[in-house]
Amino acid sequence: MRHEPRPCDVAIALGSRDLGVAAEAARLFHAGLFPALVFSGGNSPGTAARFPRGEAVHFRERALELGVPDEAILLEPRAGNTGQNITFSREVINAAGIRPRSVLLISMPPMERRAFATCRAQWPEVEVVCASADVVFEDYVRSVGEERAMVGMLLGDLQRVIEYPKRGFAIEQPVPGEVRQAYERLARAGFAGRRLVT
Repeated sequence: MRHEPRPCDVAIALGSRDLGVAAEAARLFHAGLFPALVFSGGNSPGTAARFPRGEAVHFRERALELGVPDEAILLEPRAGNTGQNITFSREVINAAGIRPRSVLLISMPPMERRAFATCRAQWPEVEVVCASADVVFEDYVRSVGEERAMVGMLLGDLQRVIEYPKRGFAIEQPVPGEVRQAYERLARAGFAGRRLVT
């Protein structure tokens, strides 16, 4: 999304297979960009082996190791998809008495657009700012590993950016023609990964 991270009322770090999201959340907390941080995520088929106690729990532990105080952390351990990340985090934030006007969404770099579109559809009254680690794409794929799985994940994210507005799950986002063509070529080449069944 290329948003410039700036102060927000609360942050939500979206669970995933990338523990670097927790490190980025800790870095942004220490930069003073938000007073409260929600770690959101249960388990998904792609993360259960890596994070057996759930994404949010493991992300919280990493943030504590990096010096984020426990009292600044809220935990949302049930979400199994991005829509639930937003819905369930909103419930946790409200239960804590926080009434935000702005939310900083922290995610894996390739997930920013889908997270933004989902949050804008489900929580339209808040201003949404997206953030992720500032990394070169090739370096990011190598750092996460499982390159073929990463391509499948990217295809799944793009498919959701395209399809979810039709289902009311997200706001529409521009997808250039060359991106759609690349998506189709990769899908035909067998990179199924996390694609939706349509």
